[in-house]
Amino acid sequence: MKKIKTHKLIKEEFSGKVTEFEEGVYAKVILRTREIMSADERGLVHGGFIFSLADYAAMVCVNKPTVVLKEACIKFKRPVKTGDVLEAYAEKVKQEGKYHTIDVKVKRGDTIIAEGKFIAVVPPKHVLDI
Repeated sequence: MKKIKTHKLIKEEFSGKVTEFEEGVYAKVILRTREIMSADERGLVHGGFIFSLADYAAMVCVNKPTVVLKEACIKFKRPVKTGDVLEAYAEKVKQEGKYHTIDVKVKRGDTIIAEGKFIAVVPPKHVLDI
């Protein structure tokens, strides 16, 4: 049975729920947006929640206990409203030693909401102990 080894205390209601993954290959994470994520009275979801979804998908794709984000470049293509259901698909495209490059697409149905490149690093011990 597959086991998520990273970011074990992530709150699914803010960063999404893993629906499937293969360690070191890909991850899918779904986020149901909620009113608490609104940036305004019209229900526009703050981009930080979309980023968190994409970042979490990238970390689960690597799935190492000490993995952390080193760098990210993300493009937001469409707005998100509360009540939207988003799916992030992360795929590892390269690894050089402890550095992993992951491409992530966030979709609402067939529409790409955001996409980006994430670089994660897997240090030998927890980053707060370095």
